[in-house]
Amino acid sequence: MRVHVVSDVHGRADALATAGDGADALICLGDLILFIDYDDHGQGIFADLFGAERAGEFIALRTAKRFDEARAMSAELWASLDGDPRDHIERHVRAQYAELFAAMPAPAYLTYGNVDVPRLGGDYLRPGHRVLDGETVEIGGLRFGFVGGGLKTDYRTPNEISDEEFAAKVEAVGEVDVLCCHIPPAVPELLYDVVARRFERGSEATLELIRRTQPRYALFGHVHQPLHRRTRIGRTECVNVGHFRGRGVPYVLEW
Repeated sequence: MRVHVVSDVHGRADALATAGDGADALICLGDLILFIDYDDHGQGIFADLFGAERAGEFIALRTAKRFDEARAMSAELWASLDGDPRDHIERHVRAQYAELFAAMPAPAYLTYGNVDVPRLGGDYLRPGHRVLDGETVEIGGLRFGFVGGGLKTDYRTPNEISDEEFAAKVEAVGEVDVLCCHIPPAVPELLYDVVARRFERGSEATLELIRRTQPRYALFGHVHQPLHRRTRIGRTECVNVGHFRGRGVPYVLEW
């Protein structure tokens, strides 16, 4: 059995179209949407609406952790648009989801990341696409558990939830062979992004489940340039499957 796993697609419909080539199934761990691109300021919803220069200014403020200033700048820009800002965001999110799900191979098992908008993504699923969150599925004789979304941060991305809600989904998954999450377990070397030079948030609940149940694999994304891409917790191989927008190559899992 061969499964390809991607995370942090962030708009790469071109690469997503071939991500399942040679695999029995594709797994997507979320962050399909590209709202703002820290590497190319001209890409993403923010730049489409306000231009690359303003996107660069916004990124600089967030990178410097000047969140209040970033939010003030963002509020001023959104207020400059005609109509409800939420309508503009929804229009662009829907356009990206339409393109991404049209490109996504089948069968595909997916969960959403912290920048996704699940209530909109479901409108574009095609036959053979299955969304799981706090749920399990059998693939090739192994039990896979899925936990989507991220935990609350100062970045206030759309699909951040409370620690309690996230932990409830982790417990609902329970004992599995392969644990698939958007965010990593709370292990420092898996959370530190060496390019952004900051720690992202990981899940203590996921870490506890791994220690207690020892799945074969724990797969995740979210941290684009991690200090360590993999580590072991007991017998569990913990793997960051890679920044798909940047690499365009899926992680391969065979058994």
